[in-house]
Amino acid sequence: MAKVYITRPIADEALALVRGAAQISLWPNPDVPPPRDVILAEVRSADGLLCLLTDAIDAEIIAAGENLRAISNMAVGYDNIDVPAATARNILVCNTPGVLTETTADLAWSLIAAAARRIPEADRYLRAGRWKSWSPQLMLGQDICGSTLGIIGLGRIGQAVARRAKGFNMRILYADLAPKPDAEEALGVRFAELHELLRESDIVSIHTPLTDRTHHLIGARELALMKPSAVLVNTARGTVVDGKALADALREGRIFAAGLDVFESEPPALDDPLLQLDNCVVLPHIGSASVDTRTRMATMAADGLLAALEGRRPPYLVNPEAFSL
Repeated sequence: MAKVYITRPIADEALALVRGAAQISLWPNPDVPPPRDVILAEVRSADGLLCLLTDAIDAEIIAAGENLRAISNMAVGYDNIDVPAATARNILVCNTPGVLTETTADLAWSLIAAAARRIPEADRYLRAGRWKSWSPQLMLGQDICGSTLGIIGLGRIGQAVARRAKGFNMRILYADLAPKPDAEEALGVRFAELHELLRESDIVSIHTPLTDRTHHLIGARELALMKPSAVLVNTARGTVVDGKALADALREGRIFAAGLDVFESEPPALDDPLLQLDNCVVLPHIGSASVDTRTRMATMAADGLLAALEGRRPPYLVNPEAFSL
């Protein structure tokens, strides 16, 4: 029977699937990732690895897995895995695309509303007993309806965010590697270069994958292009945004607010300047965190892993060239 290492407790339905076909070893702590030396030790005897985005599966770990045939990442992104190293050893790498699109788009919109209308700040204000009376100048935020939304990265999630924006009668710009005429026609969005998008948008929502090109894509220079009334939301990857530059811009009022579900270092240090700012709404990377979505993600990751271990082509395969080798 194949041996599988799972780096965190997952939904019972998915766990049952793997248990029915393999001998499993499971890291038991849901809140703390397994240390690197634990992963190294476990992969030495594993045929399959089911991991999370927070697990760095690098070339050394992959090389330690002498029997390793499959790595299934319970995430859309897979920048935590050295895919070329896996491919070189004929190890199949799977992910879970599509399943979290709508849930993450919902979360992006939650951050847009929360940051633009100062909702967490207002909640704290009331609970602290500071609200004395209705006031014409109290907790003034920014309008969403009728404003301009700029989407950086018009993939599945970016397009889902755009669909929701139509209900707010928004003008929608997007920046991507190249124009997407089909999406433009379907969604009524317009392609713009990044500098134009940043200058014209009232709300900027980031949905680009993390690559060498997008690391610190939004830094001090880009933030300086934005309106003082603008809101920046990031539900993609933390390192797409230069956190220090963002904290400076928020503190100095060069942009109005930000909403972040992701950080350069996760979890961020409690003394991270972004956590000290009232105009920055912060969440603990919960973009896909609904009961149904996380269950489907885990089940999809389990299905992909088992397909690979059984010699079948997984439906979501990051490195198809490894399957044909």
